[in-house]
Amino acid sequence: MQRIRLRYTKRGRLRFTSHRDFQRAFERALRRAEVPMAYSAGFTPHPKVSYANAAPTGTGSEAEYLEIQLTEAREPDTLRALLDESLPAGLDITEAVEARTSGLADRLQASVWEIRLDGVEPVEASTAVVTFLAAETVEVERRTKNGLRTFDTRGAVARLEASAPAADRPGDGACAILRLVVRHVTPAVRPDDVLSGLRATADLAPPVPAAVTRLAQGLLDEETGTVTDPLAPDREAVPAAPPMAVGLTAATGVPPTRGGAPEGSA
Repeated sequence: MQRIRLRYTKRGRLRFTSHRDFQRAFERALRRAEVPMAYSAGFTPHPKVSYANAAPTGTGSEAEYLEIQLTEAREPDTLRALLDESLPAGLDITEAVEARTSGLADRLQASVWEIRLDGVEPVEASTAVVTFLAAETVEVERRTKNGLRTFDTRGAVARLEASAPAADRPGDGACAILRLVVRHVTPAVRPDDVLSGLRATADLAPPVPAAVTRLAQGLLDEETGTVTDPLAPDREAVPAAPPMAVGLTAATGVPPTRGGAPEGSA
C-alpha cells in the first residue's frame, strides 16, 4: 500500500461546513478522481482515510491534514491536482506528499490562529492581551456533550499578540488582529475559549462575531512559540530502496557463477 498525506483548506463560506460535511465531499472527490483507495474489511467497507484534528465548524483554516491509503502507487502532485478539481472551491487541496515517516497526528502539537476583531481598537486588544498573559490561570466554562465544563485557557496559550490589520487588508472602522499559538491539550482549548478568557480577565467584548482562521499546525518550539510544518519530515526522508533478492545480480537477476558469467553462456 501507498500512504499519501494531504493538506487542505476551508475558506470563505465553506468554513461553515462541519467535519461530517467535509468527509462526504472528500469521499465523493475520491470516487470522481478514480483514486485506487484501500478499503476496510467487514460488512460495511469504507475508504481508509485518517483525519487529524479538524477545525471547529465556523472557523476557516489554511492547514487541515489527512492521510489516505492506496492500493496502487500514484504520483502525489498529480493526485493532489485531481482531488482539488473534484472538490468545491474553498475546500482546496494545497499539498500532497508520500508518507515516509510515522506519527503525523503526534506532530500536530499546536495551532497558529488569527482572530479578526472588528469594532475593537488595537490598543484595547493589546491591553487585554497583557492582562491575560499576566494571569496564572484563566478559567472559562463551555457546554460539552457531558454538560457544563470548566477549564483553564491560559495554560494552553503558548503565544498571544495583538496588532492592527495589515495594509493590504483594510476594513471600515476599528479593527484588531489577534495572533495566537494554542497547544493541543485535553480538553481542547479553542479560539473562542481564549476570547471568553479575554472577556473574563479584561472585559474585551467585540461588538460583532470574530472571524477565526487557522494558519498552521504542527510541532511546537516552546522556546520561540513557533509551529513547524508537519509534512517536512516526509519531504526530507529518503525513499526506501526496493528490496533485491539475495544471490541475484542487480543487472540480470540471474544467479552469479564462479567465473562471473551465467551458466551456459558462451
